[in-house]
Amino acid sequence: MSDPINLPYAGLRVIEFTHMVMGPTCGMVLADLGAEVIKIEPIGGDKTRNLVGSGSGFFPMFNRNKKSIELDLNNELGKDIAQKLIATADVVVENFKPGAMAKLGLDYATLKKIYPRLIYASHKGFLPGPYEHRTALDEVVQMMGGLAYMTGPEEKPLRAGTSINDIMGGVFGAVGVLAALKQRDITGVGQEIQSALFENNIFLVGQHMMQYAVTGKAAKPMPNRISAWAIYDVFEVAHGEKIFLAVVTDSQWQVFCNAFNFHDLLEDPSLITNNLRVQSRGRLIPEIHQRLKDFDAQYISKIFEENGLPFAPITRPDQLFDDQHLQATRGLAPIKLTDGENKGKSTFTPLLPFTMNGERLPVRVNPPLVGEHTGNILEEIGYSVEEINQFLNKGIIKKQEEN
Repeated sequence: MSDPINLPYAGLRVIEFTHMVMGPTCGMVLADLGAEVIKIEPIGGDKTRNLVGSGSGFFPMFNRNKKSIELDLNNELGKDIAQKLIATADVVVENFKPGAMAKLGLDYATLKKIYPRLIYASHKGFLPGPYEHRTALDEVVQMMGGLAYMTGPEEKPLRAGTSINDIMGGVFGAVGVLAALKQRDITGVGQEIQSALFENNIFLVGQHMMQYAVTGKAAKPMPNRISAWAIYDVFEVAHGEKIFLAVVTDSQWQVFCNAFNFHDLLEDPSLITNNLRVQSRGRLIPEIHQRLKDFDAQYISKIFEENGLPFAPITRPDQLFDDQHLQATRGLAPIKLTDGENKGKSTFTPLLPFTMNGERLPVRVNPPLVGEHTGNILEEIGYSVEEINQFLNKGIIKKQEEN
């Protein structure tokens, strides 16, 4: 699978007008699957490259396996170059605010008249409707879409700890592209795919909407919820360590009690079934906390693993670089950073979470330097060296070696 020729979408060309997370995620999925993804960056580069704090990992995470060209789309010649690139492409991916691509004459309504086979993946805050004019961010839709309410305590909505709607919105955009490619094989005609943060968020909380439909009771936030299982919690054990433990079936309850010699709990008729244990959770959880508090997390993990019971250490993201399972299964791939103080540093990045023929889809190319492929791409689509030099002199393009 490491041979790009054998990847399923080798030969597919994608032109990407994106920044931040959602659009780049769509492009990354297609690139990992073998597509040639050409990222159009403004002169000076995608500003995502220079984000700090929680945004500093965006560019290296979501832009591997891509090529980069710097291009001034506010110049007519720059737009002509973009059009010439699109003429060679199967797919366009974009995630700029509503109307931005139309102002450039690069929206789907314009392009489909010229390129009827083109598939156009548009990523926005909202699908067309009353909210479509609003500016959206992941946190905005988490707040208005019920996810922040479900994540935090009831009195304090809390966003999820990752860009969940951006990432999943990009994944669903890629799913739409793959479906449109299949349909184009049948009809010969392309189409526009629309993916949006808000609608993605609603899909993610759909289980809680259906919970209300089934029970007639609004779902409680996760810290206050009525759990479906009695033991499904974080426990503080010896030395102040914390560990998540789960006992979710009646057979697991028997295994758990026997493993820790809690035979008296097995004899309690009010704890004999999971539903009864859920009803007794108010007294059961403190009791389990008390019984486990003198065991260390390593010992508890060993007992749970030996007995096939679900458990998890409480792990920070930075600790995952050393995770033995990720290392053994090659779930982390080496890359080089291309921006900031650590430019050129070697590190590792997570791969897409599935295998094909038993292998993970590889990082074939590091996240690109700004404009790294500008000259080669322009030559490939027919521009002469003299024309490229003229574009450089006019500031319409910029090549990486000048940065």
